[in-house]
Amino acid sequence: MKQIRIFTILALSLMLFSCNGNAQNERKAKNTSQNKIEVIDFHSTHRCMTCNAIEANTKYTLDNYFANELKSGKITFQSVNVDKDENYEMAEKYEASGTSLFLNVVINGKETIINLTDFAFSKGRDKEAFSKSLKTKLEEQLKKL
Repeated sequence: MKQIRIFTILALSLMLFSCNGNAQNERKAKNTSQNKIEVIDFHSTHRCMTCNAIEANTKYTLDNYFANELKSGKITFQSVNVDKDENYEMAEKYEASGTSLFLNVVINGKETIINLTDFAFSKGRDKEAFSKSLKTKLEEQLKKL
């Protein structure tokens, strides 16, 4: 009977130690998140030519100048429909209610949100000017990573 109690105590101790060890590893993984740039294109369900051009020109720029960064995860791209319920919290975080373009620069877990919406609308339908400017903005942020 005494041996069973000792074994039970040892087994419980090992389980508790293992659980604590796993929890600590999970916390460390969350705190050392990858430095990256998130490119987020918000839009509504019904889109105008400029709204469609903003997304197309953003994808063009990323695919043509930042393919390696996309592949490695250093840059990510999301197209987010603000009209969908599942995107409500994200739209709230960025205060996006329609077409908007943002960079979220994440360095050591700290987020810096850069609103590019005015830029996107002013150059959205000029593929060359849009792409050149967005490329410059992304290169500036990549240097900070």
